[in-house]
Amino acid sequence: MQISKQALFEEIKGYLFMLLGCIAYGTSTSLFLADNGIIAGGVTGLSVLINYLNPNILIGMVSIAINLPILVFGVKFQGWKFVIRCLITVATLGVVTDILGAVFPDPLTKDGVLASLYGGICQGIGIGLFVRYQFSSGGTELLGRLIVRLIKGLSIPVCVGILDGIIVVLGAVFTQNPANMLYALIVVFVSTKVSEMILVGFEKSKICIIITDKGEEIGKTLVEKSPRGVTLLDGTGMYTNKEHAVLLTCVKNQQLPQLKQIVKSLDEHAFIIINESVEVRGQGFKSLHSEQ
Repeated sequence: MQISKQALFEEIKGYLFMLLGCIAYGTSTSLFLADNGIIAGGVTGLSVLINYLNPNILIGMVSIAINLPILVFGVKFQGWKFVIRCLITVATLGVVTDILGAVFPDPLTKDGVLASLYGGICQGIGIGLFVRYQFSSGGTELLGRLIVRLIKGLSIPVCVGILDGIIVVLGAVFTQNPANMLYALIVVFVSTKVSEMILVGFEKSKICIIITDKGEEIGKTLVEKSPRGVTLLDGTGMYTNKEHAVLLTCVKNQQLPQLKQIVKSLDEHAFIIINESVEVRGQGFKSLHSEQ
C-alpha cells in the first residue's frame, strides 16, 4: 500500500514530537523528581521508588521492564498497532530518562516545591505531546484501560486514580516522608494544567447563551460590533410560558466584557449563561481543516 507524502510527513512529525515529549518527561523525572524522592504516581513513579530503594537499578530500565507485561496483556484489547507505538514510546522514554540521569547526576534544585512545580511542567508537556500526537507511554493509563474491561463499573480515570494513589502512598511510606503526598499533588495539578494547554492551546474561548426579549436588536448589534457569528433560536420559559429569543455565540476571553456591556445596554433583564469551551474551530478561530 502506497503512503502519500503528506501521510508520511505527518507520521514523521508525530514521532519527532513523541521524542520531544520523551525528553520533557525524562527531564521531569531525572532532573527534578527522582533525586528529590518525589513519587508522583504512575509506572515512572513506581520506578523512581524502586530506584530510591536500590540506586543501582536504573529508572528508565525498570520502567520498561514494568511496562512490558502490561503491553503484552494489552495486545488483545488494544491491537498490535497501538501496542507497538506504545512500546516505541516506552523504550524511548526509558532510554532518554537514563541518559539524562547520567548526564545530570544532580537535581537542578533540591527545593521540594520548586522540583514539584518544574517537574509538573515538564511532565505536562510530555503527556500533552503524547496525547496530541496519539502516542501512549503505557503505565497506569494503559493498565487502567485493561482493568475496566475486566471489572465492570469502573471508569478509566477512577481506575488510574486508584493505581496512582496507591503508588503515591507507597512512596510516602517507604521514603518515610508524608510530605511526598503533598508534593505529588502539586506535580499532578501542574502537569494536568500544562498538558491541557498543550492539547487545547492558550487561546481560551467562552460559549455564551443569551436569553432575552430583544433578540433581533442584540443579535444585530453583536454582529456589527464584533467579528463573531450569532445564532438566533426560539425558546419558551417553562415557568412563565412566555416566548423568548435565545442567542448562541462564542467569543474569545478578551471579547467577553464587550459582549456583556452590549447586552446590558440593550436589555437589563437579559439572562446570560457563560461556559468554558474546550475547543472552537471555524471562522475567526482555529481552522476547521487543521489536523492538530
